[in-house]
Amino acid sequence: MKKTKIYGLVLSGGKSTRMGTDKGSIVYHSIPQRDYLYNLLNTVCDSTFYSIREDQKNEFSNEANVIVDENKFRGPYNGLLSAYNYNPNVAWLVVACDLPLLDKEALQQLIEERDSTKLATAFATSESRLPEPLCAIWEPEALQQSVAYLSAGNGSCPRKFLINSDAKLAYPKQDKVLLNANSVQEYEDAIQKIKQ
Repeated sequence: MKKTKIYGLVLSGGKSTRMGTDKGSIVYHSIPQRDYLYNLLNTVCDSTFYSIREDQKNEFSNEANVIVDENKFRGPYNGLLSAYNYNPNVAWLVVACDLPLLDKEALQQLIEERDSTKLATAFATSESRLPEPLCAIWEPEALQQSVAYLSAGNGSCPRKFLINSDAKLAYPKQDKVLLNANSVQEYEDAIQKIKQ
């Protein structure tokens, strides 16, 4: 079976209420985090896009590939399914813009461990053993099934969908690449880890 192409998607349309500032514009590696992740994905994917809100359009250059949220769904599914509607024939390697320690090595590992016969290949920490839906490769079938899942009123949590689906879990060599920085404290922790 021929594997479909992989497109990268940086989820940067969230409201960042807990952080108090746009998580995508925080600088950890000398440029805004969303740009850092976009550049990283560009090195390993066939094509890469930012997932954004309508009111963010003027923050991006005309050269940047952007997919504006269609606002048909809540939470991260908004960006995921807007991307699926943009191109339903590719697998989407989705990353949240609040993963400051994610690196190219981890992304390459995720792609190497991809099982395209499963609905998704998701990173998980060895501690939680739960899929991280926002650091995962979603196959077209998974996103198609997600629409029915959401329509059936199952809530809007992509992790819950993956837990109840035939998804492959991959364990990064270092759990820290999945550190989510959602608060000022987590931001400071991330900065310390980067300095080390």
